[in-house]
Amino acid sequence: MGLTSMPVLLLAIVAAVVLFALTIWLWPRLGKKGIGSVSARVGMMLATQLSLFAAIGLWANQSFGFYGSWADLFGQVKNEGVVVDHSAGVKRVQVVSAQAVKVPRGDVPRVGGKIEKINIVGTESKISSPAYVYLPPEYFQPEYANKTFPASVALTGYPGTAEALVKGLDYPVRAHKLAKDKKMQPTILVMMRPTVAPPRDTECIDIPNGPQTETFFTKDLRKAVSEHYRVGTQAKNWGIIGDSTGGYCALKFAMRHPDAYSAAASLSGYYKAPQDATTGNLFGNSKKLEQENDLLWRLKNKELPPVSLLVTSSKKGEHNYKDTLKFIDMASKSPTRVSSIILESGGHNFNTWRRELNPTLKWMSSRLSA
Repeated sequence: MGLTSMPVLLLAIVAAVVLFALTIWLWPRLGKKGIGSVSARVGMMLATQLSLFAAIGLWANQSFGFYGSWADLFGQVKNEGVVVDHSAGVKRVQVVSAQAVKVPRGDVPRVGGKIEKINIVGTESKISSPAYVYLPPEYFQPEYANKTFPASVALTGYPGTAEALVKGLDYPVRAHKLAKDKKMQPTILVMMRPTVAPPRDTECIDIPNGPQTETFFTKDLRKAVSEHYRVGTQAKNWGIIGDSTGGYCALKFAMRHPDAYSAAASLSGYYKAPQDATTGNLFGNSKKLEQENDLLWRLKNKELPPVSLLVTSSKKGEHNYKDTLKFIDMASKSPTRVSSIILESGGHNFNTWRRELNPTLKWMSSRLSA
């Protein structure tokens, strides 16, 4: 059973409850003096606490996607990195593996679609990063052989894992069901984390003398995917969705590069890049660059871009609620179109984003064209 599987989490919860009940039941019997009784009490307390910590840790990992496997958790992943040749003629998309979508008859691509794990080579940014690509069933059906599809990039938060988008938030399964029910158009999904220069949190910025993350997402990724798959090349064919840090990145890409993405959705995203030990000096001490990446500052001081934006928050449980209301008010002017999902309550976690994702995918589909 995998680290992020529901059976493992449920087993940990059951173990914690059983050990707690046993401790309460047996405690009076172990009240005698003596090394044996004291050792038994200490052992039961430790076992109960460890099982509780394990359950909480597994829940937190499943919610935020810190580790993708047991090997990842215990530092046993020893596979060396792959040298990527950026010279002319090298394929910008390298397919690593493929897997079926977890739907009925998902092993048949024309019925269930397909998920490909790829490596995207950025010739301009000089960044190479892995991603998962969901191809809808229509991509493999004869009647769609000459059709191009819209695409949505889906981003995790920081640090996050791309696997969390496939397994934790179920992007492919959701997109498959919504398209089957005619609630969204067949769409190619490019799922990845914004951390393309690990372990550094670049906040999706072209850092002076550092990783050129913004160039990777707004130029290299779109060009590579459009050349390898049947995806349109215009901004109206491309959208981007993200949660937390990925939400900030999504909004910023659309607002700063409306020629790349015509629509962006931010699930619990923020509006200004933080600077801390994980980011380092993002702006090279440039106040201008810092302001350029402050989304509320942009709304006040720059011309509004012709893009569609969706922001989400909760009245209780989210720290971005007040800033989100401010963003909505400032962005509600032509040519920008802004929409929102405001929950009564919901924390900064996968459970909240699962409640927002289906309406977000439907909203995105209505904003893109093939």
